[in-house]
Amino acid sequence: MNTPSFASKNDLAAKQVSFTQLSANCWAYTAEGDPNSGVIIGDNAVMVIDTTATPAMAQDLIARIRSVTDKPIKYVVLSHYHAVRVLGASAYFKEGATEIIASRGTWDLICERGAQDMQSEIERFPRLFAGVETVPGLTWPTLVFERDLTLHLGGLEVRLKHLGPGHTQGDTIAWVPSQNVVFSGDLVEFNAGVYTGDAHLEAWPTTLDALLALKPHRLVPGRGPALMTPEECVKGVEYTRRWVTDLYRTAQAGVAAGKDLKAVFSDVRKVMDPVFGQVFIYEHCLPFDVSRAFDEASGIKHPRIWTAERDMEMWRSLQD
Repeated sequence: MNTPSFASKNDLAAKQVSFTQLSANCWAYTAEGDPNSGVIIGDNAVMVIDTTATPAMAQDLIARIRSVTDKPIKYVVLSHYHAVRVLGASAYFKEGATEIIASRGTWDLICERGAQDMQSEIERFPRLFAGVETVPGLTWPTLVFERDLTLHLGGLEVRLKHLGPGHTQGDTIAWVPSQNVVFSGDLVEFNAGVYTGDAHLEAWPTTLDALLALKPHRLVPGRGPALMTPEECVKGVEYTRRWVTDLYRTAQAGVAAGKDLKAVFSDVRKVMDPVFGQVFIYEHCLPFDVSRAFDEASGIKHPRIWTAERDMEMWRSLQD
C-alpha cells in the first residue's frame, strides 16, 4: 500500500467561503472545514476571533468585514496558539487593531514552541499558508489574561473565558451573553477532524461541560458550519466529545495492554473510521491525534513539541 500523502499537502482545492450573520452583532467566517474566524461588531469597534494563517489570507476576511462596517477592527483574539490561527494578525494593524488578546496558557505556548509550531504547520498546510512571505514573524499578544476578561464594544459586552484545557492548554472562548453567541475556537469542531496533537484529552470533556453550561443559542466551532440553534450547539459539542473520548479510551486500553504506537493506531482506526472517516481532514488529524493520545495514556501529561522533523518521522512510522 502506498503511504498517504503527508498531512494536507495534497489538499489544494479552494473552499467556498461563507460570511454568516448569527445575531445583531455577530458573524461567522467559515469555509467548508477550513479554520473558522469570528467577528463581533460593537457600537464603536470590531473584534476578530482568529486571524487566518497569513496577512495575505486575512484580506478576504477583512473585505467581508468592510462590506458590513467601517468601524475599526480594534481587538484581535487568539482562541489558542496554532500558527494556522494566528499568523495573519499583522494584517489588522492597518485596520485599527490596538490589542492582540490571548490567555496566559496561550502566551506560554508561544514562548515554548512558537517557532517550531510555525514551521511544522507551514509544512502541513500549503494552501492555507498562501502568501506565507507576508508573515512578519511570530504573533505576540499585547494583552494577556488568566481566566476571564470582559470588554465593552460600546454598549456590547463580550466576555473572553479560559474554561480549562482541551484542544490546547490555553483555549479561549468569546461569549456575547446578551445574544447567547459563543465562538469556541477548536474546543469544538463539527463535521470535521478534531486535531488533538497538542491536547489535554483527559481534561477536555470537563471543559466542554463548562462551555455547555453557558447554554449557547449560536456557536461558531473551530472548523465546520456555524451552529444556529441550541440543539445544534449541543450536537457540535457532543460530536467533539465523542471524538476525544473514543480516541483516548482506545489509546488507554492499548497502552494498558502493552501495545506499541502503531498497534494503537490500528485499534483507533477500527473504532473511529466507521464514525468519522469521511469528514474533512480526518486522515490529516488521526496520526497526530493517536500520537498524542498514546503519549498521554503513557503518562506524558504535557504535550511534546511538534517540529517539521518529528512530523515526518511520526508520519512515516505509522503510514508505511
